[in-house]
Amino acid sequence: MAAPGGARRQPLLLLLLAGLVYGASAVFFEVKDGNGTACIMANFSADFLTSYNTQSGSKNSTFKLPPGAEALSSSSCGKENASNPSLIIAFGNGHTLTLNFTRNTTRYSVQMIRFVYNLSDTQIFPNASSQGPKTAESIPDIMADINKKYRCVSSNQIHMNNVTVTFIDATIQAYLSNGSFSKEETHCIQDEPSPTVSPTSAHPSSSPPHPSPTSAHPSSSPPHPSPPHPTPPHPSPTPPHPSPSPVPESPSVHKYNVSGTNGTCLLANMGLQLNVTYKKKDDKTVTRVFNINPDNTKVGGSCTTQQVTLELQSEASTFLAFQFGKNASSSRFFLKEIQLNMTLPDAKVPTFQASNSSLRALQATMGNSYKCNAEEHIWVTEAFSVNIFKVWVQAFQVEGDKFGSVEECQLDENNMLIPIAVGGALAGLVLIVLIAYLIGRKRSHAGYQTI
Repeated sequence: MAAPGGARRQPLLLLLLAGLVYGASAVFFEVKDGNGTACIMANFSADFLTSYNTQSGSKNSTFKLPPGAEALSSSSCGKENASNPSLIIAFGNGHTLTLNFTRNTTRYSVQMIRFVYNLSDTQIFPNASSQGPKTAESIPDIMADINKKYRCVSSNQIHMNNVTVTFIDATIQAYLSNGSFSKEETHCIQDEPSPTVSPTSAHPSSSPPHPSPTSAHPSSSPPHPSPPHPTPPHPSPTPPHPSPSPVPESPSVHKYNVSGTNGTCLLANMGLQLNVTYKKKDDKTVTRVFNINPDNTKVGGSCTTQQVTLELQSEASTFLAFQFGKNASSSRFFLKEIQLNMTLPDAKVPTFQASNSSLRALQATMGNSYKCNAEEHIWVTEAFSVNIFKVWVQAFQVEGDKFGSVEECQLDENNMLIPIAVGGALAGLVLIVLIAYLIGRKRSHAGYQTI
């Protein structure tokens, strides 16, 4: 009988040790609907690292989520087709942490995490040069299957501009079916053993490419297409040249779709390739190319009236999100944001994160689809870009789970012009030769007289 008791004590010891290591206690939060039934439950500890300005320069402030933090009454279970569930946590002198949830038919996720911190709190931000609230936002890699709780014992860092929030020993579940945590759970990538991956290496050239100029402000008209090999918007001092490496194979083209309560809101056929530039542990700058393997990727996403999101979570600790928006005045949809969170074991900073919410790519009229057989290159940041192969995409208005009328990309139109121009030139050359032959033949007959 001693063995079972010992077995029960082992997890208890592990939990105590975990508490000693992290030095923080998990805090429980709950959101209930009007009937008093829980719709969101969360239990986690969190560390905050915030950079702020003082008269003497930039300083870092580190603090923990206190045991007295509480879920505000403004938290919500959401309303069907109107609003999504949200957990709003308040603590200290005017600080709030908000988790907004969304779901599709198979998975739910934290669509957005928002941290509002008050620089007027002199205990946490002494000698801050500015006062009042500041806001930081990000799309985290927190997701789980429907009717399962999200479980992550390991540290999960969420980077938001000059703020880093680290969740520890987290249990989170939204869209509760019975008012309590489910027994089944979806484990985070950080808890899974990291497979040994030999990433496909780098870029065709020995020096990093330069991104193309893109507008940081929305416009109602589509931008002029970028050339196939663009240049960066505001060149910074030239970084160290990454090591030359072989050209990788093209990625597999896969069909992705995102559905909501009103049916399919996104159809996409494409192959995806990530170009990431980073410093290794020996301070050597490298550029590596990673293909997204559809066979090892979990697909999720969400649909709202103003935004469509495709989320891809691979087994190699990579989270990639594409966010589509629409312009009401021009009745066009477009890719407006790409976000990447991935782990690079050989990097000086293993966690690589990049995002850009000012993109204007893959545009087409609402109800139509955007198609491009040529490879498209989208720069997200100077250290991260995406190669998209044979893309065919349609967002928002998708009828009958089928692509609408096709709008070809400029690259394909230019490629079509080349054979037409060559064919026209050859036809003109043949015509000139034929005319010269007929003129020459007529002159040769004129040199003889009939007997």
